[in-house]
Amino acid sequence: MFDEGQCFAPIVEDAHGNVSVQLGSEHPGFADAEYRSRRDRLASLASSWEPGGPCPIADYTAEEDEVWRVVCEALETRHRAYASGVFLEGKEMLHLPVDRVPQLDEVSDLLAPLTGFRYQPAAGLVPLREFYGALADKHFWGTQYIRHHSVPLYTPEPDVLHEVVGHGNTLAHPRYAALYESAGRAARRVESEEALEFVSKVFWFTLEFGVHHEGGELRAYGAGILSSPGEIEEFRGMEIRPLDLIDMGTHDYDITKYQDVLYAGDSFAHVEDVVGAFWDSCDDDSIGKLKETA
Repeated sequence: MFDEGQCFAPIVEDAHGNVSVQLGSEHPGFADAEYRSRRDRLASLASSWEPGGPCPIADYTAEEDEVWRVVCEALETRHRAYASGVFLEGKEMLHLPVDRVPQLDEVSDLLAPLTGFRYQPAAGLVPLREFYGALADKHFWGTQYIRHHSVPLYTPEPDVLHEVVGHGNTLAHPRYAALYESAGRAARRVESEEALEFVSKVFWFTLEFGVHHEGGELRAYGAGILSSPGEIEEFRGMEIRPLDLIDMGTHDYDITKYQDVLYAGDSFAHVEDVVGAFWDSCDDDSIGKLKETA
């Protein structure tokens, strides 16, 4: 199992401006010099991006396109079996290519007439306030690298498959997009790091790893589950708790393994009512009062 430091490989820039990605020793691509060089090049492209400009073009290889195809194929039947109806609607509206990795600007152009969201390139992990705050402007930070070809159905870190297949399909639906924007406004409204962490944990257990009841079954609507061929098969066997803002906002989680505690809404509308209302109105004081009752 990967430790936390390996899940989000740090980006290092030397005195000469050279960018390198620090992969952990257990990362599938650690011993692959070509893959590591590729990661460095993509991180360098993202690091040189200027706000407002086009996303850099990642010249994806045939091998990377094949990883994309394999994962999309594995997810197709799983989405039909386990995904929220709202997610499936968004997926149908976005209509991503399944045989090649799309460019971030290409996905942005597909999203524009649907919800107005656009991607901007991230070299690696983006600070919480910067990541969530961008959502208020309908901007989503997305990585451009893809997981190592040796284990296409697994990634120890969020790659372009997670960003686009998971989040892109959700950002395509106006109901999802409204929640993302609400989370972004909340992240900008709160001032303390403690309040921001509470907001981010609610995001984690909803838009990343959220589930809800639909048609007598438990369905996934979170991008983290819906971009993982393995986790989408396992989520129904986890501890399922009712949707609870205090519990979600104070519960510690382990990013290095499948989430063993999930919070289920009665429906997607229930999630919108509870979580959307929280993000639309929360501030440091209201979050502090919630934490006092935990």
